[in-house]
Amino acid sequence: MSPDPASSNRTIIHVPRRFVAHEWGGTETVVLEISKQQKAAGFDPVIITSMALAHQAHDDIAGIPVDRYPHLYPFFGLSAEQKAAMDKKGGNLLSIALLRALLKKPDVRLFHAHALKRLGGTVRTAARLRKKPYVVSLHGGIYDVPAAELSDLTKPIQGKIEWGKPFGALLGARKVLDDADHVICVGASEAEKARAALPHDRVSYLPNGVDCQRFLTGDGARFRAHHNIPADAFLIVKISRIDTQKNQLGLLEAFAKFHAATPTARLILIGPETQPAYAAKLREFIATNSLSEAVTLIPGLSNESGSLVDAYHAADAFVLSSRHEPFGIVVLEAWCAGRAVIASKVGGLQSLITEDKTGLFFDPDSATAADQLAAHLTTLHANPALRQSLGEAGRAEALAEYDWSRICERLESIYQLAEQSAQRRWPK
Repeated sequence: MSPDPASSNRTIIHVPRRFVAHEWGGTETVVLEISKQQKAAGFDPVIITSMALAHQAHDDIAGIPVDRYPHLYPFFGLSAEQKAAMDKKGGNLLSIALLRALLKKPDVRLFHAHALKRLGGTVRTAARLRKKPYVVSLHGGIYDVPAAELSDLTKPIQGKIEWGKPFGALLGARKVLDDADHVICVGASEAEKARAALPHDRVSYLPNGVDCQRFLTGDGARFRAHHNIPADAFLIVKISRIDTQKNQLGLLEAFAKFHAATPTARLILIGPETQPAYAAKLREFIATNSLSEAVTLIPGLSNESGSLVDAYHAADAFVLSSRHEPFGIVVLEAWCAGRAVIASKVGGLQSLITEDKTGLFFDPDSATAADQLAAHLTTLHANPALRQSLGEAGRAEALAEYDWSRICERLESIYQLAEQSAQRRWPK
């Protein structure tokens, strides 16, 4: 993967909905890691995004320039609280300033949209006006999303009058995927459904990756000591934003059952609180069930923090209990740390994890979900050899298939396909 010496167009523009270091998630990890690989290969990646949750317009994160532009949500009657909720998750924003930036950026090779709706339409419009290729990554899914998750995303605007529909129509917000030069799905099931739904075959399954070397070693004892976790406690860790989609409540219900039989067990939930009301509900459950000494909530760790790596190495088991999960980068990170993984049998996790080899599954929507998860925790607690074998198999899988260098080689091939598509659309 290296730029054509004859071409001056080396700028790759990534457009996520938001991008701030203090509210980190899977999409931010993907965008940054891809950008770092592209920079190392000789390209000039830049992240252009909104001011959502940001304090400054221009930034540099791990050597990658980040340019942010003012935005709004075109609905009448939104409160400041509702706007903040949309900044945190799923807000269908509008930014004319961002469109102007996309139109003015020099030496553009390709646009890479990491969002749909009006923002995706903004990328589509810039690409068409400049006759440049654009690709779209479906990080959160669109064809493989439960109805409850979609309802949750739209809660802040329920009952509000939208005045931004003409802008969406002008930007072609509903045509983003149809017109894309390539659509990238991080989950295999999403890719299958996208191929069936779209009027073209420009769809690829490209899983997310992991910085394997970063997560191979860590100081679990230091993390335990810092958070007052006894060295001999059976520690369960979950790292994801505090959000109904991530289903921390389901994990707490299972942990309460497991803790009743294993009182030395401990649970740590790490992640930014994208839904404060849900976080309050978790705290209420913890207090009501007398789990305050056994459960620790850490609002978030910086992506670059060594404590994040140490958290994985402190764990005896890592749990991803999501109700919906297009991929699950944290599983790769846990694997690299050699941790045993228990995960929901949903979305992209079904193709990522091989049951009983690289992880254990439970059904988060089952009436017996808490019992299933508690049983897996009991099994891992009683069987250190199983924990080790699951962790070692996961680590081998991550090293062989998911290092970012390997993933970005495949991404470059997709970019080249997108460029061929654009050339057919706008022959020189």
